[in-house]
Amino acid sequence: MAESVQTDTALIVFTPSGRRGRFEKGTPVLTAARQLGVDIDSVCGGRGLCGRCQCTIGEGRFAKHGIESSADHVSAWSETETQYNARARRRPIKAGRRLSCQAQILDDVVVDIPADAQVHKQVVRKRAEARDIVLDPAVRLHYVEVEQPDMHKPTGDLERLYAALEAQWDLHDLEDCDLYTIQWLQKVLREGDWKVTVAVHMGKRITAIWPGFHDRAYGLAVDVGSTTIAAHLCDLQSGEVLASNGIMNPQIRFGEDLMSRVSYAMMNEGGAGEMTVAVREAMNELIAETAAEAGIKSEEILNATFVGNPIMHHLMLGIDPTELGGAPFALATSAGLTLWASEMGINLHRDARVYVLPCIAGHVGADTAGVALSESPHLSEDTVLIVDVGTNAEILLGNKYRVLAASSPTGPAFEGAQISGGQRAANGAIERVRIDPETLEPRYKVIGCDLWSNEEGFGRAVRKIGVTGICGSGIIEALAEMYLAGVIAPDGTIDGALAERTDRVQKDGRTWSYLLNAGEPEVRITQNDVRAIQLAKAALYAGARLLMDQLEIESVDRIVLAGAFGSHIDVKYAMILGLIPDCDLSKVSSAGNAAGTGARIALLNKNARPEIERVVRQIEKIETAVEPAFQAHFVEAMGFPHSTAPYPKLRQSVPLPEVKKAAPPEGGEPRTNRRRRARAAG
Repeated sequence: MAESVQTDTALIVFTPSGRRGRFEKGTPVLTAARQLGVDIDSVCGGRGLCGRCQCTIGEGRFAKHGIESSADHVSAWSETETQYNARARRRPIKAGRRLSCQAQILDDVVVDIPADAQVHKQVVRKRAEARDIVLDPAVRLHYVEVEQPDMHKPTGDLERLYAALEAQWDLHDLEDCDLYTIQWLQKVLREGDWKVTVAVHMGKRITAIWPGFHDRAYGLAVDVGSTTIAAHLCDLQSGEVLASNGIMNPQIRFGEDLMSRVSYAMMNEGGAGEMTVAVREAMNELIAETAAEAGIKSEEILNATFVGNPIMHHLMLGIDPTELGGAPFALATSAGLTLWASEMGINLHRDARVYVLPCIAGHVGADTAGVALSESPHLSEDTVLIVDVGTNAEILLGNKYRVLAASSPTGPAFEGAQISGGQRAANGAIERVRIDPETLEPRYKVIGCDLWSNEEGFGRAVRKIGVTGICGSGIIEALAEMYLAGVIAPDGTIDGALAERTDRVQKDGRTWSYLLNAGEPEVRITQNDVRAIQLAKAALYAGARLLMDQLEIESVDRIVLAGAFGSHIDVKYAMILGLIPDCDLSKVSSAGNAAGTGARIALLNKNARPEIERVVRQIEKIETAVEPAFQAHFVEAMGFPHSTAPYPKLRQSVPLPEVKKAAPPEGGEPRTNRRRRARAAG
């Protein structure tokens, strides 16, 4: 049926939403958009101050909508738009666009709302398999004009501010305002001549106020790791990351691994408090540096999100982590928390709110919740294994039907600790290694130089930074190349017989070592180094295998390596050493700091907060410490790539050395074979 046409009205159709309606001629496009529920941004409330509500007027015949549309079907360019463009620096009106608050409907028209003018715009992520972030932050800015006081209307300034927000922004049932804001309210209102911008948290509570028009709101996403703390400063209006920074976690002086920090809290009165002070001081230093890099002050940051493993979570909140030191590994709270930044001793805006993502269980924390939010295994058709590789590896396995979680105590070996020449990833650290299988000669790359060590000019290029040690990715590649070249046997033993072929293999006490760099300092791979990596990778693999047992599967469809270490290692070498189960190499990817990305998603999209709280309640936690099968998987995973798993998919891509079967123990066949045969018979 054709729409009834009234001469004093005009039909407007919005794209891409497709919403349409008839409005009186002279109605601003922005007003029509709001009444139809069209997603369009505005801070100034239609006063031509913010430039966020830009739109494009359709030209030509739109048969689908039955409309002939033209630029002259809306009012002419206004003086307000001219004035706005004259002063606009960051957001001028783009060619062919209009401000929807100034363009008035004169005739039937099609209006396109571009992505950058939508409230819930998407922040595009580079990785194809990752979800884009829908921008809908917890803190939004609203410009209002407040009625001045009147002796005949005895209401307070705050009440008239509430009335203005309700009338001009449709914000109802606002909660009590923060006291700090009330203390400044009267001064700000009069300084702004009763025109002010307010920040509203979760659409409910005023947390900041400025005189006049203000259109910048900042937020911070922080990943508090046991080794490093990383921060991302974001523009809450655009989703843009303005600055990123990192700092070493000073708690390392109390213990490199998590349980040693719990032990410090147990054995030293006030020890937990010392570690809380240390991490908060570091966070404030990091926040100040990150803000300065973006050209703002820490006090301008209105909202923040935090993730961290359970022990970091408790310590940054000022909670003694002692209960996490032994079974049943009880958390003080596993819920997501919304707090004042001042409660946490964090130097942001006086009334800034902080959201701490929920923990999953005693050894699987808010950082893993961040990974789940970033990588979304609960939405996946495929069965995906996600491993956040760090001092304590957190593992997620599942799909949209069921997700499991576990943690494995890998220790700091992957990050260069407990390795003879190991160091953090920094300039001068060996990060890439290749070994010629014929000559057994190595070549390598160091961080800060693009040349390989055997290329002309390498010595000059690294003269300033030097070759200082080997970092985690370098250790993985060195061991994998040694294994492929036959320097290391499948059981992890360095083959001393090769000393007859090369002086790279050298006697080292009762064992052997491989000399990677003969300079100063010497960098060599010792038998103890190999064992440290074996222990770490076996723990990681065993945790993953345990979850696969729970799902009763023998393989996974995809593998995602997360964390700073996971993003720098070559996935091929990770599989050659057996850090992860066998999988098609094209289906193995790195996700970078997925925990930090999850914190950023929760910062930029307030609806992600209840979502991850719901998802966390559905994730099933498997406690590796009490699962008998974990030890059996651990022992079998000590070999390269594995003592018993054949890795057929890996072998299609990489020619592995032949597996040398261990001699059966006294009494017949290996115990693992007896166990499997018994299970089959049962």
